Amino acid sequence: MTKITHEIGSDNVFADIGLPNAGEHLVKAQLVVKIDRLMKERGLRQAAAAALFGVRQPDVSKMLRGDFRQFSVERLMRFLVALGQDVEIVVKPAGGSREPSLLVA
Repeated sequence: MTKITHEIGSDNVFADIGLPNAGEHLVKAQLVVKIDRLMKERGLRQAAAAALFGVRQPDVSKMLRGDFRQFSVERLMRFLVALGQDVEIVVKPAGGSREPSLLVA
């Protein structure tokens, strides 16, 4: 019988796989998850979301599939505002982590 080993990762899969700017990738991913959730809740199709965001439908499709490199954190926050969300940025003393963090409810 083969014993399966595993490694416990951090809270940031992007850091775990060694990507540069892992903290920024994590923040973007959290924002995209929220955008996707809101679109599904509202029954908003990609074409309608693209018109609302001022981008092309294929760009929305790529974003929702995890290819969001072309969008800045600021632009993703603007998409949330376009979806009727209040976006709040909180700055506080670091709790020992050097990674950016974001609470997306």
